[in-house]
Amino acid sequence: MTKIRSTTVLGIIHDGKVALGADGQATMGNTVAKSNVRKVRKLAGGKILAGFAGSTADAFTLIEKFEEKLGAYGGNMKRAAIELAKDWRTDRYLRKLEAMMVVANAEELLVISGTGDVLEPDNQIAAIGSGSMYAQSAAVALKKHAAQLSAKEMVQEGLNIAADICIYTNHNLIIETLD
Repeated sequence: MTKIRSTTVLGIIHDGKVALGADGQATMGNTVAKSNVRKVRKLAGGKILAGFAGSTADAFTLIEKFEEKLGAYGGNMKRAAIELAKDWRTDRYLRKLEAMMVVANAEELLVISGTGDVLEPDNQIAAIGSGSMYAQSAAVALKKHAAQLSAKEMVQEGLNIAADICIYTNHNLIIETLD
């Protein structure tokens, strides 16, 4: 069975604002299966943003597990991320999940992977998925040379640049923000 995957997710913290966005494309092999998948969610009563890339069903499972960890650790995003990564790496069922996540709150941005990594980017820019390097490169340049733009505008432009280059990324963007 062909796996459903591919996307670009980009998160930025800039001038005290947080934006996390993703395109809407899901592919099966080399065919677009759906063009408007919602890959970004608000969690914890709107205090945390989460975006995913990879197998859609696997990502939904991980988001549910992450929400459970948030509840267990009083909404502490970093602790919940670390505990999820531990489980993901050691649990036989979770280890088979093929997805990655970017999570953000008002102060921090994290990338969570199935290898047990929880990464906090130095430049407050995180990107995952097939078009991640295009989006991240654009975001670094925008933060450096167009600092007058908002975090949301930077995410939008970074994702649009990735969609222009990456065949697994489209222009159907969903962008969520936190203040």
